[in-house]
Amino acid sequence: MTTEALSAPARKPAFLTRLVEGRAVPVLMVSLAILILWYLGAVYMNADLQIDQFERQKVEWTTADLVRGTLSQERPLLPAPHQILAEMWKTIFEVRPTSKRSLIYHSSVTLSSTLLGFAIGSLLGILLAVGIVEARTLDKSLLPWIISSQTIPILAIAPMIIVVLGSIGLKGLVPKSIISTYLCFFPVAIGMVKGLRSPDLLQMDLMRTYSATRWQLFRMLRWPSAVPFLFASLKIAIAISLVGAIVGELPTGAQAGLGARLLAGSYYGQTIQIWSALITASILAACLVALVGLVERIVLRAMGMRE
Repeated sequence: MTTEALSAPARKPAFLTRLVEGRAVPVLMVSLAILILWYLGAVYMNADLQIDQFERQKVEWTTADLVRGTLSQERPLLPAPHQILAEMWKTIFEVRPTSKRSLIYHSSVTLSSTLLGFAIGSLLGILLAVGIVEARTLDKSLLPWIISSQTIPILAIAPMIIVVLGSIGLKGLVPKSIISTYLCFFPVAIGMVKGLRSPDLLQMDLMRTYSATRWQLFRMLRWPSAVPFLFASLKIAIAISLVGAIVGELPTGAQAGLGARLLAGSYYGQTIQIWSALITASILAACLVALVGLVERIVLRAMGMRE
């Protein structure tokens, strides 16, 4: 063995190097901090209820008994993470997916209206953006209305949409998807307007010197420049579309969907059920955003924009 080999420092495995230099360690540290704060919050918020329970039962208790009691209440003010995970395990893996108690069943109902609203909203946003960029009249007249439309609270307009559409016979999936459309078309429209206008003047002038038509200018310059902006907007839109679908289930008193699960939990004071539905919705949203990100990488790689 040479002297250089002896004096050279030992190299870390490539996997550990990527783990340390990447985002995994910061994410794990933040997650651990949130978990610790969550448990502390559960103990603090549930302490009064547990003390009252001890006093009614007329039993002596210690601090350890208080902590254990606050983390195992049937209807706590703030459920502990392990209680939520236990509820999710029971309602995902221990019941049939078609059961009304299954979170898979409720997630599939919400997901169907989410995807329909996302598809309609994305298409509407793209068409509006193209019209705004290509027609100066629409830019002056339509864009301010698009922006002002988002100042209306969705909780106020959702019941109105449900009632109006129900009066003309549209019930079930369509009203919820319309609410998702209302929320998700805005980021797509604004992002696409920014993307379609992203080519600089030199690029535009160069295309015009080649006698490019308006369609060729759009297809060869504006659209490729707008694709990264489109996918950034779609990630926001898919997540907010899920929110719209859940909000759309609340005023209808729906019997299925994550919104219905939230309603049922609030009616009967089942906070663990409420939190399990919320965590399931957040996981579903994260999966949808990750799916859009995967499609983004495939498309941009095919376009030669990045590896």
